[in-house]
Amino acid sequence: MANNNNKLKDLVKNYKIVFGSDEGSQVISDLEKRCHYNVTTFSKDSNNETAFMEGQRSVLLFIKAMISKKE
Repeated sequence: MANNNNKLKDLVKNYKIVFGSDEGSQVISDLEKRCHYNVTTFSKDSNNETAFMEGQRSVLLFIKAMISKKE
């Protein structure tokens, strides 16, 4: 169990290193625009399109959660 906790801590640290740089911040900003961060993912015309866009958004939300975790 301790080994898994160390792996998670290392992974969180790596996310913070990658996305904490100026370049990483630029990537996050781009992903926010491309992955529907501040807009609805609902498509009245297609359930598949809604699911696809929400999938994109969920990846961005995961990245943002990883970089905001307390150490």
